[in-house]
Amino acid sequence: MKIGHNEIVEITTPVLITWHDGKYRLCGDFRALNNYPKADRYPITRIPYALDTLEKARYITRINCMKVSYQNGVKPSSMKLLRIICHIGIYDYTRIPFGTKNVPAHLQRMMDTIFQE
Repeated sequence: MKIGHNEIVEITTPVLITWHDGKYRLCGDFRALNNYPKADRYPITRIPYALDTLEKARYITRINCMKVSYQNGVKPSSMKLLRIICHIGIYDYTRIPFGTKNVPAHLQRMMDTIFQE
């Protein structure tokens, strides 16, 4: 979502990434932002545990998690913290980008909720 040029910009650090196929992607560098939130210490599932639980599963499914964070929206009050600025304007993320401190814990909690018995 593009915002007006007269908006106050708090954290704006764009990074241009080149993918393996030669395409470009504009990303945010959130290292400065990551100093502020309290760490979410939700445990990440260990692979051996996950494989052991498959033995008792009634159903087995497959999910593509390559862009899973982009399926979750950002609260409007947090969008101003996820701004990037480039030569064509100032943009807010409307979906959770990778690189913010608590995304892994948030996604693990979401997966545990979805796949709980």
